[in-house]
Amino acid sequence: MATPEVAPFDFAQLRRFPDIEAANLFAHDATDELLLNEAAEALKLAGSGDVVIVGERYGALTLAAASVHELTGLRVQQDGLSGELALSHNAEHFNRSESYTSLPLSAELFSGATVVLWQLPRSLEEVSETAELIAAHASPEVQIFAGGRVKHMTVAMNTVLENYFSHVSAGRAWRKSRPLKVSGPRKEAPTSSFPRKEYHADLDLWLCAHGATFGGTKVDVGTRFLLEFVPQMRQDNTAIDLGCGNGTIAVSLAKARGQMRVIASDQSAAAVASTRATAAANGVGERVEVVRDDALSSQGGGSAGLIVLNPPFHVGATVHAGIALKLFAEAGRVLAPGGELWCVYNSHLQYRGSLEKLVGPTELVGRNSKFTVSVSRRPLL
Repeated sequence: MATPEVAPFDFAQLRRFPDIEAANLFAHDATDELLLNEAAEALKLAGSGDVVIVGERYGALTLAAASVHELTGLRVQQDGLSGELALSHNAEHFNRSESYTSLPLSAELFSGATVVLWQLPRSLEEVSETAELIAAHASPEVQIFAGGRVKHMTVAMNTVLENYFSHVSAGRAWRKSRPLKVSGPRKEAPTSSFPRKEYHADLDLWLCAHGATFGGTKVDVGTRFLLEFVPQMRQDNTAIDLGCGNGTIAVSLAKARGQMRVIASDQSAAAVASTRATAAANGVGERVEVVRDDALSSQGGGSAGLIVLNPPFHVGATVHAGIALKLFAEAGRVLAPGGELWCVYNSHLQYRGSLEKLVGPTELVGRNSKFTVSVSRRPLL
């Protein structure tokens, strides 16, 4: 396939900051360029407020659309707060801060939209939740230009989209990315099925999840192992669940310790909404404060006696230790002297040395066939 006529925008100037930056992590990919090319004619004809960008990474779609087509009123959705912050920094660099508004995944995001650019996620649940909202709230004439890396796309994505739209067609791949063109919202398409909800009898726990939430309504295997150690964790009035996901740890702590206040923190908008729903479903909503945060940037130094963490081992689709190390460092900053960080991780990752360096003396307190549970203590002054 010939190289598309990529819009004259300097993608190399984009940065991921304040997200993890490394030589093998990039602020844009071929999918961004392919979608902009596929949508070029629609973008030329679009007016202010007509265009929605879903699953934006660090600003490639937003800032190229704004710069090349002089578009304003762009509505942009990003699940991760670090991506929102990176878009803001990049927009300042390109002098396009007034061209867009960041919105959550919601009816407002898609209301009346005629053009949607969509970096497809890997999760079919996330595809489904987004498709529901577009079909229900965008213009009946909406044109959706979706795409992703070929290795992450499946025929099942097309099947999901066909539940909501009458026309789904795949374009030719370019530089290992493939576009989909989607249109014709089905009037009979299902709506408002998120967050999903599931009861886990062994834990006496309801779990709620929006489409982009890691693990959905299931209990992560590592998290389940970590929960066995709750009785051994430091007694404190307040605990932080760092990277709360669907709220399993935060709500389990709140239920196990009736007087404890739990701060559940995650950079994912879907995780924050899911944890809030999980806390309410289990009757502990008043004691679980849910915060969307870049690591623990909103928490003061030395302010927490107990932090619990099941760290991710990937950044987006790339396996990378950087995010875990960032969370360890933030936990070390926020822990009070004598405070504890309880952590579960895949044993082959061997995080003990990093925990010793970034937090304090670390003890391995549990290990099974796959996971290790550790407790790191902030040294007393």
